[in-house]
Amino acid sequence: MTRLEVESKLLKIVGPHERIIGFKSFSEAGLYLERAVNGTVAHYLLESGKPPPSLELRLAWCREAAEAVAWIHGSRVIHCDIQPTNLLLDKTLHIKLSDFQGKQLSETGKVLLDGWSGEPCRFYCPRDDPFDADVKTDLFALGCTIYFIMMGHAVFPDIIDGEDAWYEKVRERFASKLFPQDEHACSAVTLRCWQKEYEAAEEVVRDIEALERTT
Repeated sequence: MTRLEVESKLLKIVGPHERIIGFKSFSEAGLYLERAVNGTVAHYLLESGKPPPSLELRLAWCREAAEAVAWIHGSRVIHCDIQPTNLLLDKTLHIKLSDFQGKQLSETGKVLLDGWSGEPCRFYCPRDDPFDADVKTDLFALGCTIYFIMMGHAVFPDIIDGEDAWYEKVRERFASKLFPQDEHACSAVTLRCWQKEYEAAEEVVRDIEALERTT
């Protein structure tokens, strides 16, 4: 089974939701998906040239990303590659989670469908087997993504991509629990993601909703 076939199956399993990129059809030519006219969150923040989004909008994006993760986990689908390049923005700047090449698990945790996807190192939860993904590894990556949305850059900006041993330096900081100390509205949420204190994405949603009410 090709990775595109896996993606089409996972999208069908997940089903339609306002925070998930719309699946239209699949053929030998590829996947036909909903068009997200404002591109990725990463592009919008780093390359679009548009004014920085307000705190209100950043918090909404963080909550909507968590809502998307909560929805797919409800179908026992692990995304395995949550990051700002896989969060798309529709015409009204709402989040759409995309790029479904992760895996579906059974009720007992057995892998039923696997796209063999994995997170890049700045979104990767340290573990012995890089393909041993679960709810908490997705939530770890979600924490890194929330950090990116709030700060406008990925974790550990002092480590430059491509410099000597940069990959190992990032991995070592996470493995040593040397998490970013930056203060932002969601800093308590990101820390809980990295420390694996959340049991489910719905808890992340609730914490961000509380922040939205008081910010």
